[in-house]
Amino acid sequence: MFGRKKNKGDADAAAQYDEYDEYGDDDVEYEAEGYDEPEYTAATDPEFDTDSFRVPERGSKVGPYNYEDVADQLENVAEQRLDLGSVIVPVPPGGQLQVEMTPDGTPQAVHLATEHGRITVAAYAAPKSSGQWRSVAADLAETLRKDGAQVSVQNGPWGRELHAVTEGADLRFIGVDGHRWMVRLVAAGAAGAAAESTPLVAAARAIMSETIVRRGDEPLPVREPLPVVLPQELADQLSAAHQQQLAAQQQAVAAQLAALQGGPQPGVPQPDAEPRRGAEGSAMQQLGLN
Repeated sequence: MFGRKKNKGDADAAAQYDEYDEYGDDDVEYEAEGYDEPEYTAATDPEFDTDSFRVPERGSKVGPYNYEDVADQLENVAEQRLDLGSVIVPVPPGGQLQVEMTPDGTPQAVHLATEHGRITVAAYAAPKSSGQWRSVAADLAETLRKDGAQVSVQNGPWGRELHAVTEGADLRFIGVDGHRWMVRLVAAGAAGAAAESTPLVAAARAIMSETIVRRGDEPLPVREPLPVVLPQELADQLSAAHQQQLAAQQQAVAAQLAALQGGPQPGVPQPDAEPRRGAEGSAMQQLGLN
């Protein structure tokens, strides 16, 4: 189930494919549009043995798991997993975290950036009976096709997967129904990156097979996204960066207002209010004009 930590390596990947954010029906998509906040990136460098970080075979009994079923095993592998509150996920070799924030500084989504593309895992409230992913996949496929994407339904280790080819990115959506939850993974990469048997899809399925969902007991509407909670150290880092950005934005706005009003601009040297005087008086007096 869990990989063993091996060596530390350099994390060197960046997200490039934001085009898929617009896809998905309004009830399901957790990424709200219209935000201009940048994504904050935090490097991580845990690596896993390739033997244990493997792709599940079709029909095999693997995760995603209920938190209650594996809680007693987490202590031994806590350093190798990223705990985001509602989901606990492994980080692939060389992966980096990208945290998408709302304007008020609340984490809205966490992405895993790899050399092959970007992987996003999110969990949603669901009824006790299974079947939500089938409904979500149908809605998602319809939306993608309306937006001009080429969509095909393919069979993966958990059954139905969506492969979408768009103008800006290659996408694969993997969903799994659990007990009162549904987890969805989105893999996004360059053209051809999300096709069958590619490294990105292999990594996506391996991550899904070891994902843990912490549903909680709170009653929630069906398809309601389960909350994302960042580890405290990362949350403190992002909060500080967010405050610095807000301060910079406020200074820029103040400078623009001052320029419009003809007043002094913060940080910009201003000329003297009176003519500069020399030993013989002002320049005007020396020229006999005053």
